[in-house]
Amino acid sequence: MRGAALPPSDFCLIRHGETTANAQSIIAGVTDVALTARGRDQARALARRRWPQPVTLFASPAARARETCMLAFAQRGFTVISALRERDWGAFEGQPLSQQPIREDTPEGGESWPAMLDRVAGAIHAACAATPAGHLPVLVCHSGIIRAARVLWTPHDAGTRPPNAIPILFQRSGTFFEEKEL
Repeated sequence: MRGAALPPSDFCLIRHGETTANAQSIIAGVTDVALTARGRDQARALARRRWPQPVTLFASPAARARETCMLAFAQRGFTVISALRERDWGAFEGQPLSQQPIREDTPEGGESWPAMLDRVAGAIHAACAATPAGHLPVLVCHSGIIRAARVLWTPHDAGTRPPNAIPILFQRSGTFFEEKEL
């Protein structure tokens, strides 16, 4: 999937705060799980962060992403983008992370990796297109979305799970994006 058209601007992805599934090392995918107290604290800590420019906010429809966005950016509106949802792990939903299949395998009843890459590319392009000039698109989403963006537009592979509630800037560098924590 590398070689997908680059989004028209830099963008920032934030994985939601810690969830009960994260704390228990359980595959949550499209299963709606709650933030832990630590996850809510992580989200509130984002509210103190200084941003390099005005931001336009987007979030996954999952409660964990929407709550993170509301706590981190209180009193600010955001747009929910359905395609920012996490990957559907099908039969593996609710199972220990140690049982998660490799990314390139399509789990029974779940979403294929190529389909997810297409969905993520479209979602990030849509968010960037809907962001006013001079604003940074900030998308509160999931580990899988960040890993897909790495595969799509950086010279790296999917890498490890990103930390919860840490902004990751994808900044254009020629024909690809470099990622760095903000």
